[in-house]
Amino acid sequence: MSRLVIVVEKASDWGSYYPSDNVVTAQDYLKEPVGAEDDERTQVINLCRSYKYLGIGYYVSLLAEARGHKVIPSVRTINDLRRRSIYGIDIDDLNQKLQKYLPEGERDTTDFSVLVYFGETSYTPLSDLMRQVFETFPCPILRIEFERQKLWQISAIKPASLNTLTDPQEDGFAQALDKFSKKLWRKPRTRKKFRYDIAMLHDPADPMPPSNKRALKQFIEAGKELGIEVDAITKNDYARLAEYDGLFIRETTALDNHTYRFANKAEKEGMVVIDDPTSILRCTNKIYLHDLLKSRKLATPRTEVLYRDDAKRLAELPELIGFPIVLKIPDGSFSRGIHKVETPEQLKTAADDLFQHTALVLAQEFMFTEFDWRVGVLNNQALYACQYYMSRGHWQIYNHGANAAQRSGGFKTLPVRDAPNDVIKLALKATAPIGDGLYGVDIKQVGERIVVIEVNDNPSIDAGIEDAYLGADLYRRIMEEFMRRLERKRLGITD
Repeated sequence: MSRLVIVVEKASDWGSYYPSDNVVTAQDYLKEPVGAEDDERTQVINLCRSYKYLGIGYYVSLLAEARGHKVIPSVRTINDLRRRSIYGIDIDDLNQKLQKYLPEGERDTTDFSVLVYFGETSYTPLSDLMRQVFETFPCPILRIEFERQKLWQISAIKPASLNTLTDPQEDGFAQALDKFSKKLWRKPRTRKKFRYDIAMLHDPADPMPPSNKRALKQFIEAGKELGIEVDAITKNDYARLAEYDGLFIRETTALDNHTYRFANKAEKEGMVVIDDPTSILRCTNKIYLHDLLKSRKLATPRTEVLYRDDAKRLAELPELIGFPIVLKIPDGSFSRGIHKVETPEQLKTAADDLFQHTALVLAQEFMFTEFDWRVGVLNNQALYACQYYMSRGHWQIYNHGANAAQRSGGFKTLPVRDAPNDVIKLALKATAPIGDGLYGVDIKQVGERIVVIEVNDNPSIDAGIEDAYLGADLYRRIMEEFMRRLERKRLGITD
């Protein structure tokens, strides 16, 4: 069961709102812990007038964390706001957004500010930006200050206090608080209580998700058997993340979307995370991964890195690698952003296309095989071994131009012990410098030659494919690893 506690500095600060048993003064909260029972989770919204270092608002958040309560803002957020860093906020198109927002008669405005309540704003053109600000600095009320010299920019992000709001602003805050609290806090459970709660991030609308619906259900069932509640969430549940003990990402990851923000926030909250932000960083960019594997002297296809506007290097490529050549955008997934070229003309056309999206492109020799090996690895141990066959009449596993029936090739799932020993060893060597998370290592085998194509964080685990040999045991092993890590965290054991 969860309890919501709203902490105000003075009782009068809540005077404009309906009385609530959830509201306590800072002094009362600091004197006597609320919701300290073992079976009760306490979620705290700190609405003190100031979060000044060693002030009463600072101590509310500090002691909330000491008591094991989930609090907004956290001490980390308070400290980050003091440093005024806006790292991680996408402000590239801020000018265009503000031009849409500002009325025609105020085009000469040089500075202004916006109040944001739990990431909500009434200024529609700025709603995405304000949500990003809140996700970066989770704080109940923020004042975002803008200034324009040649271009608009954020000049300051500051916490604001409840007692300074006007009547219309109080209405906006009340609506946002109501919406936020409904989204954030779960209703009391009447069913079996679980020892731990894991959020499983997925995208119901993704046509090619890492796990199909049957697999997601299997993860939930495996968790129940171990006393873990696995709750399927979406990108709209970012604000709820702090209520969980762990995060399991079952959505295609990228550094520039919400999956990385979820992983990063979860890690900062001290949660158990698979896949963790470091693994996402190391796996999602093929340029980084190539250098990492090369530095470990692991076998890969012949590879060259191409730079935009380096026509000489591009012209030399056929001699260095030989046709056919495979060009890859660094952050592509599921065979997207990959071209196979067989002539200098095709090479130039494909390179020009890819360089519109990235400054560097990976070029590799083409190695024909009927199938690719995929070895699933968790905590430096091989979980499963699959052979993914090329899509019919195509040179890749996934053919995005085909109809649904021909979009991907067949598969064969083997016990790890039946896969070639050299393939398994290479897969484990490839994941060792990345981390101890869940990975899928793609390997090609041509005769005696065995090479790593890439290492994927967040690998595909579909019911009927990767689990074809292990069945329910595959999902149970992954949940057991979560349990192991959660128990170690609870006991304060660090590696």
